[in-house]
Amino acid sequence: MPDRGYIVLFDTTLRDGGQTRGVHFSVEDKIKLTCALDEMGFEYIEGGWPGSNPKDIRYFEEMKKIPLKYARLTSFSSTRFKDTDPAQDKILAELLKAETPVFTIFGKSWDMHVYESLGTTLEENLSMIYSTIEYLKPRGEEVVYDAEHYFDGYKTNPEYAIKTLKAAADAGADWIVLCDTNGGALPEEVRTATIAAIDAVDKPVGIHTHDDGDLSLANTLVAVELGAKMVQGTVNGLGERCGNANLCSVIPALSIKLGYETLKRENIAKLTKLSHLVSELSNKPHQESLPYVGERAFTHKGGIHVSAIRKNSKLYEHIPPDSIGNQRYIPISDQAGKSNILQKASELGMKVKDAHARAIVAKVKELEAEGYHFEGADASFELLTDELTGRRREFFTVHGFRVHSWENEKGEIWSDATIKVSVPESVAGEGGHTSPFEHTVGEGAGPVEAMDRALHKALETFYPGISGIRLTDYKVRILDEEAGSTAITRVLITSSDGKRHWGTVGVSENIIEASWRALVESLEYKLKKDEEDNNG
Repeated sequence: MPDRGYIVLFDTTLRDGGQTRGVHFSVEDKIKLTCALDEMGFEYIEGGWPGSNPKDIRYFEEMKKIPLKYARLTSFSSTRFKDTDPAQDKILAELLKAETPVFTIFGKSWDMHVYESLGTTLEENLSMIYSTIEYLKPRGEEVVYDAEHYFDGYKTNPEYAIKTLKAAADAGADWIVLCDTNGGALPEEVRTATIAAIDAVDKPVGIHTHDDGDLSLANTLVAVELGAKMVQGTVNGLGERCGNANLCSVIPALSIKLGYETLKRENIAKLTKLSHLVSELSNKPHQESLPYVGERAFTHKGGIHVSAIRKNSKLYEHIPPDSIGNQRYIPISDQAGKSNILQKASELGMKVKDAHARAIVAKVKELEAEGYHFEGADASFELLTDELTGRRREFFTVHGFRVHSWENEKGEIWSDATIKVSVPESVAGEGGHTSPFEHTVGEGAGPVEAMDRALHKALETFYPGISGIRLTDYKVRILDEEAGSTAITRVLITSSDGKRHWGTVGVSENIIEASWRALVESLEYKLKKDEEDNNG
């Protein structure tokens, strides 16, 4: 694919992305992400709006002590206030205190905003744009001008929208960025208005789109194809309302599909990692459905799809998952075919013959009809595979358990669980135990915690290695709600020993029994893996 030129990346996750509902970056979060973006090779990082809040003031003060290797840090602000000298404008004074090499200024392109939002004249708005940039240009290294609502403004009054761009360019702006601030522009509207902007100003043009019409990526690509040289966006598409153009989609679309140069290829392969970092710092679950970097992006559930990708991954994958640091995932479900089983077994390091694969498919479909769900429960699938191929080892036997709950003197519901287990004679003998049986009681704030503690207490006598297991997630799903108290319950448990994470599933009309089955398989899986590790 021929090189189609270089596209400058301007990340505004810390500013525009920080305006996402429910997202609150701390100063430490912002510094951590700034450094990560710098390492990735982004040219511009918009850190925030100095003076808008104490957190952004502190962020810019801290960033004065942290040299960036590649990126240029930019602060953000509006044009001066109407009828005010720029040198007397308090907002611009705060901007200068940030001492960033780049200033990003937004101004109004839409005449309706000038009248109704600013409450001033069209001529004064042009003066606000021009005088602000003229004032800032000698006080920094670069000025990026964001033409807010440009596409809406061009649609209603194209002559005036173009005048605002010319005012910024004539005042010395280094970049003219066309903004679809309301996110409602259609690609053809972006095309027409972008061509007009590029023809009108002798400065490089950028594009900044929002996703309210689900077209931010399409509109960004349209502008780039027409000659825009800068793309503004956020990681994971964070931003006001429906968000901004998602750089994790924009970058591979430009570089892998269209042949533009953005990040280095080795850094594009880190996009999934960056996406997860932003989710973590946002204190939000990572979106499985994100294109390119989401867990579902390369998930193949249908048997026909899996059969095809085992022959040639291009048959059902538009790019290789490792090109952006993602990976293929083959879930096991009632949609599975033999290919799903063989592929999943291969991923788990298990050898399964075709005849066994057919038996496993049939059993999976049978169990899923009963309410089992093996997506997210790979450990249970692995144990089922061992059972159907004759390799499942019995590490322990449960001879019975009982759960009792009561209300204590504080009005809290408390539970205890009594359990009796045994292990093979060989295991008891190796540990020097006089008996292979153990009868114990565990207490907890609920029946699941009590059962978990009792099971651990009983088995740790023989298998000390399970002491590090912790439940990290517990999900309950009622499968047939109309059945009332006799409804089938599915419990999905995620466990970790600090190194591995695994999921197990249990199904029953009794939520206690469903939880118990998932707990037992969690410990059995851990013992199986420890034995495999010990055997090399």
